[in-house]
Amino acid sequence: MVKNSLSGKRFTIGQQKKLNYRMRIKPKFSIIIPVYNGSGSIKHAIDSILIQSYKAHEIIVVDDGSDDNVESVLLEYNSKIVKYYYQENKGVSSARNKGVDLATGDWICFLDADDWYYKDRLLLHVQLINKYPDLDFMSGNFDYIDVDGNHLGTSMGNTPAGVKLLNDAGPDIDILLKSNDVISFIEHPFGDTRTLSVKKKIIKKIGGFPVEFSICEDVHFLIRLCAYCQTGGIICYPIAAYLVHDHGLIRSDKLRAQRETLAALLSLRQNDIIHNNKNAVKGVKLAIRRARLDLAYTFLKKNMREKAIRAVLPLIIQNPKLQSIKDILSVIRG
Repeated sequence: MVKNSLSGKRFTIGQQKKLNYRMRIKPKFSIIIPVYNGSGSIKHAIDSILIQSYKAHEIIVVDDGSDDNVESVLLEYNSKIVKYYYQENKGVSSARNKGVDLATGDWICFLDADDWYYKDRLLLHVQLINKYPDLDFMSGNFDYIDVDGNHLGTSMGNTPAGVKLLNDAGPDIDILLKSNDVISFIEHPFGDTRTLSVKKKIIKKIGGFPVEFSICEDVHFLIRLCAYCQTGGIICYPIAAYLVHDHGLIRSDKLRAQRETLAALLSLRQNDIIHNNKNAVKGVKLAIRRARLDLAYTFLKKNMREKAIRAVLPLIIQNPKLQSIKDILSVIRG
Protein backbone atom coordinates (compact mmCIF):
# COMPACT_ATOMS: atom_id res chain seq x y z
CA MET A 1 0.00 0.00 0.00
CA VAL A 2 1.30 3.45 -0.86
CA LYS A 3 1.85 5.77 2.10
CA ASN A 4 1.41 9.50 2.44
CA SER A 5 4.86 11.08 2.43
CA LEU A 6 3.96 13.67 5.08
CA SER A 7 2.00 11.78 7.70
CA GLY A 8 2.78 8.15 6.90
CA LYS A 9 -0.96 7.42 6.71
CA ARG A 10 -2.41 5.07 4.16
CA PHE A 11 -5.04 6.12 1.64
CA THR A 12 -8.42 6.77 3.22
CA ILE A 13 -11.43 4.77 2.02
CA GLY A 14 -12.64 7.82 0.12
CA GLN A 15 -9.31 8.23 -1.63
CA GLN A 16 -9.23 4.56 -2.55
CA LYS A 17 -12.64 4.91 -4.18
CA LYS A 18 -11.27 7.70 -6.36
CA LEU A 19 -8.89 5.16 -7.89
CA ASN A 20 -11.76 2.93 -8.99
CA TYR A 21 -13.52 5.48 -11.17
CA ARG A 22 -14.70 4.79 -14.69
CA MET A 23 -11.80 5.62 -17.00
CA ARG A 24 -12.51 7.37 -20.28
CA ILE A 25 -8.86 7.51 -21.33
CA LYS A 26 -6.91 4.25 -21.15
CA PRO A 27 -3.27 4.96 -21.99
CA LYS A 28 -0.84 2.29 -23.13
CA PHE A 29 2.22 2.36 -20.88
CA SER A 30 5.48 0.94 -22.20
CA ILE A 31 7.89 0.33 -19.30
CA ILE A 32 11.61 0.57 -20.16
CA ILE A 33 14.10 -1.28 -17.93
CA PRO A 34 17.79 -0.72 -18.76
CA VAL A 35 19.95 -3.38 -17.14
CA TYR A 36 23.63 -4.15 -16.79
CA ASN A 37 24.51 -7.27 -14.79
CA GLY A 38 21.26 -7.07 -12.87
CA SER A 39 20.23 -10.72 -12.87
CA GLY A 40 19.91 -10.71 -9.09
CA SER A 41 17.36 -7.90 -8.92
CA ILE A 42 15.55 -7.60 -12.24
CA LYS A 43 12.95 -10.24 -11.41
CA HIS A 44 11.74 -8.16 -8.46
CA ALA A 45 11.53 -5.09 -10.70
CA ILE A 46 9.55 -6.91 -13.40
CA ASP A 47 7.22 -8.58 -10.91
CA SER A 48 6.37 -5.17 -9.42
CA ILE A 49 5.16 -4.13 -12.87
CA LEU A 50 3.22 -7.32 -13.58
CA ILE A 51 1.15 -6.95 -10.38
CA GLN A 52 0.10 -3.37 -11.17
CA SER A 53 -3.57 -2.61 -10.57
CA TYR A 54 -3.56 -1.03 -14.05
CA LYS A 55 -1.80 -3.34 -16.48
CA ALA A 56 1.21 -2.20 -18.48
CA HIS A 57 1.05 -2.46 -22.26
CA GLU A 58 4.54 -3.96 -22.41
CA ILE A 59 7.84 -4.26 -20.52
CA ILE A 60 10.96 -3.70 -22.59
CA VAL A 61 14.22 -4.89 -21.02
CA VAL A 62 17.29 -3.45 -22.73
CA ASP A 63 20.37 -5.44 -21.73
CA ASP A 64 23.34 -3.09 -22.00
CA GLY A 65 26.05 -5.68 -22.57
CA SER A 66 25.62 -7.74 -19.39
CA ASP A 67 27.92 -10.72 -18.84
CA ASP A 68 25.72 -12.40 -16.24
CA ASN A 69 22.56 -14.46 -16.87
CA VAL A 70 20.01 -11.65 -17.27
CA GLU A 71 18.50 -13.20 -20.39
CA SER A 72 17.98 -16.60 -18.75
CA VAL A 73 16.16 -14.99 -15.82
CA LEU A 74 13.61 -13.59 -18.26
CA LEU A 75 12.78 -16.97 -19.85
CA GLU A 76 9.99 -17.62 -17.33
CA TYR A 77 8.03 -14.56 -18.51
CA ASN A 78 5.58 -14.22 -21.38
CA SER A 79 7.70 -12.84 -24.22
CA LYS A 80 4.70 -10.93 -25.59
CA ILE A 81 4.62 -8.81 -22.43
CA VAL A 82 8.26 -8.87 -21.31
CA LYS A 83 10.40 -8.16 -24.36
CA TYR A 84 14.17 -8.59 -24.28
CA TYR A 85 16.72 -6.70 -26.36
CA TYR A 86 20.51 -7.00 -26.14
CA GLN A 87 23.02 -4.37 -27.17
CA GLU A 88 26.76 -3.91 -26.74
CA ASN A 89 27.60 -1.84 -23.68
CA LYS A 90 26.84 1.82 -24.48
CA GLY A 91 25.56 3.17 -21.17
CA VAL A 92 22.21 3.68 -19.48
CA SER A 93 21.14 6.62 -21.67
CA SER A 94 21.65 4.60 -24.85
CA ALA A 95 19.72 1.69 -23.32
CA ARG A 96 16.77 3.90 -22.36
CA ASN A 97 16.75 5.56 -25.78
CA LYS A 98 16.75 2.14 -27.48
CA GLY A 99 13.81 1.11 -25.31
CA VAL A 100 11.89 4.22 -26.37
CA ASP A 101 12.59 3.39 -30.03
CA LEU A 102 11.23 -0.14 -29.54
CA ALA A 103 8.17 0.92 -27.53
CA THR A 104 4.69 0.64 -29.06
CA GLY A 105 2.81 2.40 -26.25
CA ASP A 106 1.79 6.05 -26.31
CA TRP A 107 3.21 6.71 -22.82
CA ILE A 108 6.71 5.76 -21.69
CA CYS A 109 7.73 4.87 -18.12
CA PHE A 110 11.11 3.83 -16.77
CA LEU A 111 12.39 1.57 -14.01
CA ASP A 112 15.95 0.64 -13.05
CA ALA A 113 16.62 -3.04 -12.51
CA ASP A 114 17.22 -2.73 -8.75
CA ASP A 115 14.18 -0.54 -8.01
CA TRP A 116 10.47 -1.36 -7.97
CA TYR A 117 6.99 0.10 -8.44
CA TYR A 118 4.21 0.15 -5.87
CA LYS A 119 1.05 -1.53 -7.10
CA ASP A 120 -0.95 1.63 -7.92
CA ARG A 121 1.88 3.48 -9.63
CA LEU A 122 0.36 3.25 -13.12
CA LEU A 123 -3.24 3.58 -11.94
CA LEU A 124 -2.49 6.86 -10.19
CA HIS A 125 -1.07 8.24 -13.41
CA VAL A 126 -4.11 7.03 -15.32
CA GLN A 127 -6.22 8.93 -12.82
CA LEU A 128 -4.17 12.07 -13.51
CA ILE A 129 -4.55 11.72 -17.27
CA ASN A 130 -8.30 11.37 -16.96
CA LYS A 131 -8.45 14.34 -14.61
CA TYR A 132 -6.16 16.49 -16.81
CA PRO A 133 -6.25 15.12 -20.38
CA ASP A 134 -3.76 17.70 -21.66
CA LEU A 135 -0.87 16.57 -19.45
CA ASP A 136 2.49 16.20 -21.20
CA PHE A 137 4.24 14.32 -18.41
CA MET A 138 3.71 13.04 -14.89
CA SER A 139 6.02 12.38 -11.98
CA GLY A 140 5.64 11.62 -8.31
CA ASN A 141 7.04 10.91 -4.90
CA PHE A 142 9.13 7.83 -4.11
CA ASP A 143 10.68 6.14 -1.08
CA TYR A 144 14.38 5.71 -0.35
CA ILE A 145 14.98 2.17 0.92
CA ASP A 146 18.33 0.74 2.04
CA VAL A 147 19.55 -2.81 1.43
CA ASP A 148 18.22 -3.88 4.84
CA GLY A 149 14.72 -2.66 4.01
CA ASN A 150 14.87 0.45 6.18
CA HIS A 151 12.91 3.52 5.05
CA LEU A 152 15.27 6.50 4.70
CA GLY A 153 12.82 9.18 3.60
CA THR A 154 10.97 10.34 0.51
CA SER A 155 12.13 12.24 -2.55
CA MET A 156 9.61 15.08 -2.18
CA GLY A 157 10.18 15.35 1.55
CA ASN A 158 13.92 15.86 0.96
CA THR A 159 13.70 18.91 -1.32
CA PRO A 160 12.30 22.45 -0.92
CA ALA A 161 10.31 22.12 -4.15
CA GLY A 162 8.81 18.83 -3.04
CA VAL A 163 7.88 20.08 0.43
CA LYS A 164 6.18 23.15 -1.06
CA LEU A 165 4.08 21.03 -3.41
CA LEU A 166 3.15 18.64 -0.60
CA ASN A 167 1.99 21.57 1.50
CA ASP A 168 0.08 23.09 -1.44
CA ALA A 169 -1.63 19.76 -2.17
CA GLY A 170 -2.73 19.23 1.42
CA PRO A 171 -4.76 16.01 1.65
CA ASP A 172 -5.05 15.65 -2.14
CA ILE A 173 -3.34 12.78 -3.92
CA ASP A 174 -2.08 14.90 -6.80
CA ILE A 175 -1.18 18.44 -7.82
CA LEU A 176 -0.32 20.24 -11.05
CA LEU A 177 3.19 21.61 -11.53
CA LYS A 178 2.68 25.34 -12.10
CA SER A 179 5.00 27.48 -14.21
CA ASN A 180 6.45 29.23 -11.16
CA ASP A 181 7.18 25.85 -9.54
CA VAL A 182 9.49 24.91 -12.42
CA ILE A 183 12.37 27.10 -11.18
CA SER A 184 12.56 25.40 -7.78
CA PHE A 185 11.87 21.96 -9.30
CA ILE A 186 14.85 22.33 -11.65
CA GLU A 187 17.11 23.53 -8.84
CA HIS A 188 16.07 20.67 -6.52
CA PRO A 189 14.42 17.95 -8.66
CA PHE A 190 12.58 15.28 -6.69
CA GLY A 191 11.14 13.38 -9.64
CA ASP A 192 13.15 10.56 -11.13
CA THR A 193 12.93 8.04 -13.93
CA ARG A 194 11.13 5.49 -11.73
CA THR A 195 8.18 7.85 -11.20
CA LEU A 196 8.21 9.49 -14.63
CA SER A 197 5.54 8.94 -17.31
CA VAL A 198 6.02 10.84 -20.58
CA LYS A 199 4.32 10.86 -23.93
CA LYS A 200 6.55 9.03 -26.39
CA LYS A 201 6.28 11.78 -28.99
CA ILE A 202 7.62 14.33 -26.50
CA ILE A 203 10.67 12.20 -25.69
CA LYS A 204 11.49 12.06 -29.38
CA LYS A 205 11.05 15.83 -29.74
CA ILE A 206 13.44 16.73 -26.92
CA GLY A 207 16.07 14.22 -28.01
CA GLY A 208 15.90 11.52 -25.35
CA PHE A 209 18.61 10.93 -22.76
CA PRO A 210 22.10 12.43 -23.32
CA VAL A 211 24.51 9.59 -24.15
CA GLU A 212 27.57 11.72 -23.33
CA PHE A 213 26.79 11.62 -19.59
CA SER A 214 26.72 8.59 -17.30
CA ILE A 215 25.84 10.66 -14.21
CA CYS A 216 23.05 13.27 -14.04
CA GLU A 217 21.74 12.08 -17.40
CA ASP A 218 18.29 11.67 -15.85
CA VAL A 219 18.29 15.20 -14.41
CA HIS A 220 19.51 16.56 -17.76
CA PHE A 221 16.53 14.87 -19.42
CA LEU A 222 14.07 16.00 -16.74
CA ILE A 223 15.15 19.64 -16.98
CA ARG A 224 14.73 19.70 -20.76
CA LEU A 225 11.37 18.00 -20.32
CA CYS A 226 10.18 20.69 -17.88
CA ALA A 227 11.41 23.43 -20.22
CA TYR A 228 9.62 21.96 -23.23
CA CYS A 229 6.29 20.87 -21.74
CA GLN A 230 3.25 22.96 -20.96
CA THR A 231 1.67 20.84 -18.23
CA GLY A 232 2.97 18.37 -15.66
CA GLY A 233 1.22 16.46 -12.91
CA ILE A 234 2.65 15.21 -9.62
CA ILE A 235 1.48 12.32 -7.44
CA CYS A 236 2.18 13.29 -3.85
CA TYR A 237 2.18 9.75 -2.48
CA PRO A 238 5.22 7.48 -2.96
CA ILE A 239 4.58 5.35 -6.03
CA ALA A 240 7.94 3.59 -6.30
CA ALA A 241 11.01 2.62 -4.29
CA TYR A 242 14.64 3.55 -4.88
CA LEU A 243 17.19 1.13 -3.50
CA VAL A 244 20.08 2.98 -1.84
CA HIS A 245 23.37 1.06 -1.87
CA ASP A 246 27.08 1.87 -1.99
CA HIS A 247 27.85 0.28 -5.36
CA GLY A 248 26.39 2.97 -7.63
CA LEU A 249 28.52 5.56 -9.39
CA ILE A 250 27.27 8.48 -7.28
CA ARG A 251 27.93 6.97 -3.83
CA SER A 252 31.09 5.05 -4.72
CA ASP A 253 32.94 8.06 -6.18
CA LYS A 254 31.37 11.28 -4.91
CA LEU A 255 34.03 13.57 -6.39
CA ARG A 256 33.54 12.16 -9.87
CA ALA A 257 29.78 12.33 -9.41
CA GLN A 258 29.92 16.02 -8.45
CA ARG A 259 32.20 16.85 -11.37
CA GLU A 260 30.02 15.08 -13.92
CA THR A 261 26.85 16.58 -12.45
CA LEU A 262 28.29 20.06 -12.91
CA ALA A 263 29.40 19.24 -16.46
CA ALA A 264 25.93 17.97 -17.36
CA LEU A 265 24.24 21.08 -15.97
CA LEU A 266 26.72 23.43 -17.67
CA SER A 267 25.92 21.82 -21.02
CA LEU A 268 22.29 22.89 -20.63
CA ARG A 269 23.29 26.54 -20.97
CA GLN A 270 23.75 25.92 -24.70
CA ASN A 271 20.45 24.09 -25.14
CA ASP A 272 17.79 25.74 -27.31
CA ILE A 273 14.94 24.11 -25.38
CA ILE A 274 16.17 25.76 -22.19
CA HIS A 275 16.63 29.15 -23.86
CA ASN A 276 12.98 29.17 -24.92
CA ASN A 277 11.75 29.00 -21.31
CA LYS A 278 12.68 31.86 -18.95
CA ASN A 279 11.84 29.85 -15.86
CA ALA A 280 14.05 27.01 -17.05
CA VAL A 281 16.95 29.42 -17.61
CA LYS A 282 16.59 30.67 -14.02
CA GLY A 283 16.29 27.15 -12.69
CA VAL A 284 19.41 25.96 -14.51
CA LYS A 285 21.42 28.90 -13.11
CA LEU A 286 20.35 27.96 -9.59
CA ALA A 287 21.10 24.29 -10.22
CA ILE A 288 24.60 25.17 -11.45
CA ARG A 289 25.20 27.28 -8.34
CA ARG A 290 24.19 24.37 -6.13
CA ALA A 291 26.37 21.95 -8.13
CA ARG A 292 29.41 24.23 -7.83
CA LEU A 293 28.93 24.51 -4.08
CA ASP A 294 28.47 20.74 -3.73
CA LEU A 295 31.68 20.18 -5.70
CA ALA A 296 33.55 22.73 -3.61
CA TYR A 297 32.42 21.15 -0.34
CA THR A 298 33.49 17.74 -1.63
CA PHE A 299 36.94 19.16 -2.42
CA LEU A 300 37.13 20.68 1.08
CA LYS A 301 36.37 17.32 2.67
CA LYS A 302 39.39 15.96 0.79
CA ASN A 303 41.54 18.91 1.91
CA MET A 304 41.72 20.28 -1.64
CA ARG A 305 41.16 23.90 -0.66
CA GLU A 306 42.53 25.51 -3.86
CA LYS A 307 40.36 23.33 -6.11
CA ALA A 308 37.36 24.10 -3.93
CA ILE A 309 37.83 27.84 -4.42
CA ARG A 310 38.32 27.40 -8.17
CA ALA A 311 35.05 25.45 -8.32
CA VAL A 312 33.00 28.40 -7.05
CA LEU A 313 34.87 31.39 -8.50
CA PRO A 314 32.85 31.29 -11.78
CA LEU A 315 29.74 32.11 -9.74
CA ILE A 316 30.75 35.78 -9.56
CA ILE A 317 30.73 35.94 -13.37
CA GLN A 318 27.51 33.98 -13.74
CA ASN A 319 25.70 35.98 -11.09
CA PRO A 320 27.59 39.13 -9.98
CA LYS A 321 25.55 39.70 -6.85
CA LEU A 322 26.00 39.58 -3.09
CA GLN A 323 24.89 35.94 -2.88
CA SER A 324 27.78 34.83 -5.11
CA ILE A 325 30.28 36.70 -2.92
CA LYS A 326 28.81 35.02 0.17
CA ASP A 327 29.07 31.61 -1.53
CA ILE A 328 32.73 32.15 -2.41
CA LEU A 329 33.58 33.44 1.05
CA SER A 330 31.90 30.44 2.68
CA VAL A 331 34.19 28.12 0.70
CA ILE A 332 37.30 30.23 1.39
CA ARG A 333 36.55 30.04 5.10
CA GLY A 334 36.13 26.28 4.74
